[in-house]
Amino acid sequence: MMRSVEMPLWALVMLLLFAAVTFASHFLFPSVRWFFRRRMERAVARLNQRLERPIEPFKLARRYDMIQRLIYDPEVSRAVADHARAEGIPENVAFEQAKRYAREIVPGFSATAYFGVAIKLAKWLSSSLYRVRLGNFDEASLSKVDKDATVVFVMNHRSNMDYVLVTWLAAERSALSYAVGEWARVWPLSRLIKAMGAYFIRRKSRNDLYRRVLARYVGLATDGGVTQAMFPEGGLSLDGKLSPPKLGLLKYIVEGRTNLERDVVFVPVAVNYDRVFEDRILVTAGQKGERRFRARISVITRFVFRQIRLRITGKYHRHGYAAASFGAPVSLNGFLKDHPRGDLKDLARLLMTRIGEEVPVLPVPLVARALILADGALSRAELDAQVQEMMAGLPQAHIHMPRDDEEYAVDVGLRNLVKRGMVIEDQGHLTLAEHERPIVAYYAASIEHLFRKRSE
Repeated sequence: MMRSVEMPLWALVMLLLFAAVTFASHFLFPSVRWFFRRRMERAVARLNQRLERPIEPFKLARRYDMIQRLIYDPEVSRAVADHARAEGIPENVAFEQAKRYAREIVPGFSATAYFGVAIKLAKWLSSSLYRVRLGNFDEASLSKVDKDATVVFVMNHRSNMDYVLVTWLAAERSALSYAVGEWARVWPLSRLIKAMGAYFIRRKSRNDLYRRVLARYVGLATDGGVTQAMFPEGGLSLDGKLSPPKLGLLKYIVEGRTNLERDVVFVPVAVNYDRVFEDRILVTAGQKGERRFRARISVITRFVFRQIRLRITGKYHRHGYAAASFGAPVSLNGFLKDHPRGDLKDLARLLMTRIGEEVPVLPVPLVARALILADGALSRAELDAQVQEMMAGLPQAHIHMPRDDEEYAVDVGLRNLVKRGMVIEDQGHLTLAEHERPIVAYYAASIEHLFRKRSE
C-alpha cells in the first residue's frame, strides 16, 4: 500500500487536470452559481419594490429549466408526434428538432443586463440622437390595470429605434419582453438580446412544428404574467403609414393562454420621429414591392463616422424630436364580454385604431405634409399658415409643439428637411426637391390618418 508508483509526467498532469475539473464541476461551480443566484434574487427583490409591475418568476427562471418545461409541455409533445407522422420520421428525431427550436426561441433574461446596461445604453443613445418627449400618457387608466394581469404593449413600428426608445420610457414600469426577427440573430448581438429577455421568431416559417413550439412559449409567458411588447403590423412600415395588423403573435397570446383567470391588458403605444435613420432603405424596399432589405455595412460605417466627426468639430445637432404616447388600455376579458364570438380580427383592428389615435404629431411630419399638399413653391408665410390650419382641430395632447411656439416648430421641421437636401430654399420660396419627394411623403404619411379621420 505504501509503495511508490512511477508514472510519466504527462499522465500526472492529466490526472491532476481531471481531478481539478471534477472538483470544480461538483463543488466549486454549484457554490459559485448559488452565490450569484442569491445575490441576483436579492437585487431583483429590491428592484421589484420600485417597479410598477414586478418581474414575474417565470421570467427569472433558468433558461435550461424553461427549455425543459417547453419541450415536455403536453401540447408540444402532441406537436412532435404529429410532425413525426406527417414527415415519416422517428419521434426522437422530431423531438430533437423541437428542442432546437426551443433553444432558439427561449431567452435567458438577466436583470443586471437589462437594468444595469440596456436601460442606461437606451437612454444615452435615445437622448444623444433625438430630443425625446413623452407625448400623451393616460396615467389614470394605466394606474387602474389589475396588478395580476399580463400587460402587452402593442406598438406601431417605425424604426429599429422603437425597441430602444420604448425600453427606456417604460423602464420605471417593468422589463419588456420583445419578439425580435432574424436580424437580431447575429453573434454577439444575439446573446445581449436574449439577456434582455427578447425571444427570436422566424416571421415567415411555414414549419408547423416550429409555429406550435413558438405558440406554446408565448402562451406560457402570457400565463406567467410576463410583460411583453409586440408590433401588430409585423414589420417596419415601408411607406410611413400604419399597416394592416398581422394576427400571428396576437393569436398566440389570446388563444395560447390556459390561465383564464389572469386577464391580458393591451396598452397602445405610438411612436413617431423627425428622422428615421432607415427611411431611404424602407422607401426603396416599398417601391420595389418587397420586404427583403439589408443595410450595407459601408453605409452604416459612413454614417457613424460622420456623426463622430460632427461631434469632434462641435457641429453635431440632434436629429429633431422623437416621441412616444401611451393610450388607454384594452382588457381582453372586457373585449370578450362585448364580443362573445371573440373575433381576433376585430381585436386587431381595435388595437390598431387605438395606436393610430395616439401617434404623436411632430415638426417634420407637419411640415412635410404641408409641402406635399402644396401645388408648387410656398413662401414661409404660406407654410406657416398651412401648418396652422392643419393643427386646428387636432387633439392638442398629440401635438408636440417645441417651446409651445408654432413658428419655432415650423423652423425645426423645415431646418431638418433643408439640411438633408429635401427642400430647396431660393429667394424666400420653398420647393420640394423632386427626387426626394418619396422620402418627404414617407414622413407626411405618418400622421395622414389623423387628418383623414377628422374629415370623415
